[in-house]
Order: sequence, then structure tokens, then C-alpha cells
Amino acid sequence: MSIRAVAFDLDYTLAVPERDRETLLAEAVEQADAPPISRSDYVQAHRQHLTTETRAPIFADLLDGDASDADPEQLATAYREAVTSALVPVDDVEPFLRSLREEYRLGLLTNGPVRAQRSKIEFLGWEPLFDTTLVTGELDAGKPDTAAFEALLSELGTAPAETVFVGDTPGEDIVGANAAGIHTVQVVYDGGPQRDASADATVERDRLTPELPGVIAGL
Repeated sequence: MSIRAVAFDLDYTLAVPERDRETLLAEAVEQADAPPISRSDYVQAHRQHLTTETRAPIFADLLDGDASDADPEQLATAYREAVTSALVPVDDVEPFLRSLREEYRLGLLTNGPVRAQRSKIEFLGWEPLFDTTLVTGELDAGKPDTAAFEALLSELGTAPAETVFVGDTPGEDIVGANAAGIHTVQVVYDGGPQRDASADATVERDRLTPELPGVIAGL
């Protein structure tokens, strides 16, 4: 069965912050007059809130039991604005996506609260580049739950064997898509997650646009 659709993760796959997330988080914490929050603690809390409207529940959990008067909503807003404004696309990715869409249906499936992820998509101006953009905050489950990938397949109108998912995170992107029967391509880069042997293929992020079409053709 030939490939009819290609879907992507967003963060660290198609767009990367100009400054590291730990610095952006620290600046948001300072702006909201909140106590220090480590990046690792934030990531752990984020995994528990993939189907929410905003990041406020994430920060409410992180601030729980602390004597601070910091407002989770204010902190969520400060961090959303910091992360969104720092995003830059991978080199040449926009013309690449337009070209790829001439041959395949294109999808985007990104983990996170609605407002946080939709703000990124709007900031980048990318919604017109895809046939569907899905944020797990709008779904019943986030990646790696197969329900998230089944929602993607439904929107794309393709079978798993006709679909490729491209992402960087083994535990969310590769494991989840594999479990749904979707072909997988892992995007790898210096300082990123380790290569996942279960992925059908890997591609270096700085070689994504010239090499991915050939990788897809070989699946």
C-alpha cells in the first residue's frame, strides 16, 4: 500500500525555540513572581495535562503546597508568550511543506494544552500548510495514546499503512504511532532524544527538508 499522508510533530521537529526552554521558563517564573521551577519538574507535570485548555493546571500542580502567592494563570500566560515568540522554523521548512503537500495529505499532531499549541501554530502562520492540525488539548488523549493517532487518521482520511508520522520523541511520537500501525520517521539532532530502533527510519533535523522525501519514498 503506497503512502498517501505525512503527519508531523511540531516542537523540536518543525520549529525550535531560539533560546533554551529552561531559560524561557525561568524568565516566566520571574515575571510572575513565582518560586523557582525546574525544567524537569515542568516536563513531568506537562505529561499529566495533555488535554487541557491552558497550562494553568500544570503550574497549579507545580505551585501546590508552596507559600507563594503566584497566580498559575499569570504564569501560564507569561510562559506561553515567551515560548511562542522564541519559535523559529527549521530551515526551508515552509516551502518544503508546500511542495510535500502536492503529493501527500499533510497533518500536524502536537501534544499540549489548546491555547499554548494553537498560539504557536498561529504565530508561525502554519495552519494553511496542513490539511489538518490537531492539538491534544482538543482531544480525549495525548500522544502516545493510540486514540490521538486514530483521531489524526480520521482527519486525514487514510489508513495506518498509508500514513507516515515524523517526530523527535521516542516515547510519544515513535511508540505511539507504531502502536497505531503508522510508519514512523524519527527526527534526530544534537542534544535530542536517543535514536529509537523501533522507528522505520531516522533523519537528521538539519537535513530534514532535502532528505525526508526520499526516506518516505523508501518506506
